[in-house]
Amino acid sequence: MEENEKKLSKVGIVSCSGEDLPEGSISRLATLEVLHHKKLFDTTTICLPLYIAGGEGDRMFAKNHPTITVDGCEKLCAKKATEKYSGKVAHSINVRDFIKSPDDVKNKSNLNEDKKRITSEVADAISIKVDEILKENNK
Repeated sequence: MEENEKKLSKVGIVSCSGEDLPEGSISRLATLEVLHHKKLFDTTTICLPLYIAGGEGDRMFAKNHPTITVDGCEKLCAKKATEKYSGKVAHSINVRDFIKSPDDVKNKSNLNEDKKRITSEVADAISIKVDEILKENNK
């Protein structure tokens, strides 16, 4: 690596903000797990509502750094907004891909064992992608 090249130090994570779906809550909880425990120094979050409302700092970060989107449903709001305002995402995760049965998430209010398991699986998937992105971009 040449002296003037900088190593990539952060990956942005844009999480679903869907309050009305359990999958939205799972996406946010998984993102927080990664941000605060699994990849504390390697990630930052981008607030989707602020991003959509015109948050220039968040949009510039996503334009200049690899970004992972974590959506809760097939609408893919986080991915679509990121690609609209900042460009192609490095990776996209949909919480619904981790749900084995609709019964796992049918109760909106409780974080039951199924939701905890799914949250952990999503957080692990995000962490793996962060490692892959950082490794690839820092060759």
